[in-house]
Amino acid sequence: MAGPGRRGNLFDDATAPGGRERFDELLARDGARVERIVSTGQTTPPGEWFDQAGEEWVALLTGRATLLFEGGERVELAAGDWVAIPARARHRVEATSADPPCVWLAVHLPPSS
Repeated sequence: MAGPGRRGNLFDDATAPGGRERFDELLARDGARVERIVSTGQTTPPGEWFDQAGEEWVALLTGRATLLFEGGERVELAAGDWVAIPARARHRVEATSADPPCVWLAVHLPPSS
């Protein structure tokens, strides 16, 4: 009988060295990815939008953040909040807290056939 695969704690080493966001891939399989993201005040650069081919589900585990969707809808997130982002929903990160840092859990799904 096999033991567990990789394992860890989502809050271990929750730092973002050099003033950059930190991205840690926790699992990838069949086109889906699970990652931990640590943000310490970073935002999407002005004029840029995320426009992903697949759906994304994100949960904010610590901190506070604001997402802005094309069309003007703002989503304010606090620790424990999550949001499902449909494929091709243009969005950007408008704000993330630095203290405490934002620790996100993100699930990226492959595009539907």
